[in-house]
Amino acid sequence: MALSKSGLDWPVKTRLTTGEIMRLASDFAEEHGADACDYAYRAVVSFEREGEGERAYFWFLLLIMLGDITSNKLNPDGLLTIH
Repeated sequence: MALSKSGLDWPVKTRLTTGEIMRLASDFAEEHGADACDYAYRAVVSFEREGEGERAYFWFLLLIMLGDITSNKLNPDGLLTIH
């Protein structure tokens, strides 16, 4: 996952690892509780509508991890294994 710093004229992209995305999702879930998935879903829809595909994709990945965290399929404090 690479996020460009669009609008700031920075040519560099920030690359996030799966672990970093999981940590963001965990922090987001902790802060917003049951509403976290709804907020992430709305961000996906909003960015898609605005033509911001890269941002929408980032929020989509967060939404997937949030779903796994809230359904107890993923323990953010445990070791992450990707199959």
